[in-house]
Formats: sequence, structure tokens, C-alpha cells
Amino acid sequence: MEHYRKSSHTTYDIKFHLVWITKYRKSILTGEIAKRARELIREVCRTCDVEIIRGHVAKDHVHIFVSVPPHISVSKLMQSIKGKSSRKMMSEFRNLSKQFWGRHIWARGYFAASSGNVTDEVIMQYIELQGKEPEDGDFCIDGGL
Repeated sequence: MEHYRKSSHTTYDIKFHLVWITKYRKSILTGEIAKRARELIREVCRTCDVEIIRGHVAKDHVHIFVSVPPHISVSKLMQSIKGKSSRKMMSEFRNLSKQFWGRHIWARGYFAASSGNVTDEVIMQYIELQGKEPEDGDFCIDGGL
């Protein structure tokens, strides 16, 4: 059975693969800086009730696979993660200020892809079949959903 998460009025399984890079693709995410980046990303996700399923901090980019509550948009999550981690790392590691004079560690954009076990075709077929009566007493049309 799938791993569904629940809140007071919602049951959900919304997962995203998120990737973002350092500004100028600089290889700064090593040693203590990488460790602190991981801690800050975990802290922001915990605050937002986002579950990190898997993650990796490379020298110049970060990958995380997360389960997100339905009330949080991907853009708001990324804004929180990148904003808070950048601000705190710049204040804690003074040598970053020399490399990133614009007060931003992360590049502007990010990659986001949703994950699921149902294809677009299955969802479209399900919606198309809504309201149609099954024939011959069958429960499903064409053995579908």
C-alpha cells in the first residue's frame, strides 16, 4: 500500500523532485558549508511539515525528493529553503560574502518534477469514465479503474 500522509481534513501523497544550483555554479558546497546547508534545508522542511524522502548535496547543486502537504506550493517551499539557507550561510561563513557579492548563494531558478504511480493517461481515462453506467452489471468498464 502507498504511503499516504494525513492531516486533520486531508489525505495526500504529493511528491516532488527538486533541484537547484549555486550561483555561477560555484563548487562551494563542501565540508562544513555542505553540512550546514543540509541542516538548514532539514530545518525549513520540518517547519513546513515537508518530509524529505531522499536528498543529496553535491559541490554545486542540491537534489531533494520530498513529500509536500497540499497547502504548500513548490514555489513557496523553494523560496523558503533558498532564502533562509542563503541568508544564514552568508552570515555564518564570511568567506561566502567575497564570492557572492549579491547576497545570494543560489541561482535564480530551480527544477521541479512531480512524482506518482498513475500516468496522465490513466487519470484522463478515469475522468472520461465518470458518470457512465457500467454495462451488463459489471463494476468497471473495460476492466478499468
